[in-house]
Amino acid sequence: MGACLSKRAAAQNVANGGNSASRMEGEAGLSSYEVACRLDPEVKSFDATLQRSTSRVISAIAVDVDVRSLSFDSLNEVTRYLIEMNQEVVKVILERRRDIWKNPKLLDLVEEHLNNSLLTLEFCAAMEKCLKKARESQEMLHVALQRFEEAEQGDGEERYTKMLEELKDFRASGDPFSAEFFKMFQSVYQRQMSTLEKLLVSKSKLDKKLKSVRAWRKVSWIIFAATFAAVLICSVVAAAVAAPPVLTALTTAASVALGSAGKWFHSLWKNYQDEIQNQKELVNAMNTGSYIAIKDLENIRALVAQLEIQIDHLVRAAGFTLMDQEAMRFGVEEIKTKLGKYTKSIEDLGEKAERSSAEIKRVRSLLLRRIIATKERSKVFLLC
Repeated sequence: MGACLSKRAAAQNVANGGNSASRMEGEAGLSSYEVACRLDPEVKSFDATLQRSTSRVISAIAVDVDVRSLSFDSLNEVTRYLIEMNQEVVKVILERRRDIWKNPKLLDLVEEHLNNSLLTLEFCAAMEKCLKKARESQEMLHVALQRFEEAEQGDGEERYTKMLEELKDFRASGDPFSAEFFKMFQSVYQRQMSTLEKLLVSKSKLDKKLKSVRAWRKVSWIIFAATFAAVLICSVVAAAVAAPPVLTALTTAASVALGSAGKWFHSLWKNYQDEIQNQKELVNAMNTGSYIAIKDLENIRALVAQLEIQIDHLVRAAGFTLMDQEAMRFGVEEIKTKLGKYTKSIEDLGEKAERSSAEIKRVRSLLLRRIIATKERSKVFLLC
């Protein structure tokens, strides 16, 4: 009935001297309704029912137009029509009786995500301190090997003393990754996992909201069409019983009101749908950030475990070196072999921590820009 309503409204405005402003208002609302009819099968089906009923009533009233009165049968037809259309609208509304409006928990989720990113940055800073200790122990081993090469050129039993002192200092330095570091890692990891689960739930809810918004947008068009058709019927009734000036006033007022309502429906639901879409994009951005942070934490933990194994091997080699002169040479060769891997592991872990920090900062910046943009759009929506 989108096209049918549009044509009748235009003809009615011309016939009754409706002004151009009211005609434009009415046509704007109907134009949006016609688009809804083309895009949505359910609105199209409702429109077909509406068109049949409207045509039936207008045909019944047309019989009485010449005598400027309505028969009981015609009046009964009008009443039945209005009741039927009201029932159709109620039926559609009841099928989608669950309302959708706003997401009060999103702000808490954003705040939690931002706090998590700060804690993850603190963890990366703590890891950098641990890596600094690891580099210091690495330097001790380099110095010890240098002392060994110098001692090999000298004489006397005391020539290896400085090398052995460096190895003792290395063993005493212990594991650069403290129990507090792993406790912090576990806390950050669990918080990120918890937030990720909440984000997935929130994403699912927003998907449902977006689907529901489209359904309510459909309902609003059905209400609009039914109301327009009802006014059209009432205008025809007025034509049958009222003088032309009264009819002109009625139709002009009706076209202005319904045209504005049509534009308002279209604007309201489009803005709200855009807002839900923006919220979904915000959640997706946080979801991506949390997922990357979790993967980075898992990779960091694996690299730390690898580094700890290498430290343990070096400590054992250093201990073996301290036994006697023959064992010392064997231990030094072990240290030379494993020191390269140890150095590379420290570099890899440092690069990973640096990349993770940079990615967290990038996602935080992106998220904050999205929050600002979403708030601005929400202000526009509230003003509509």
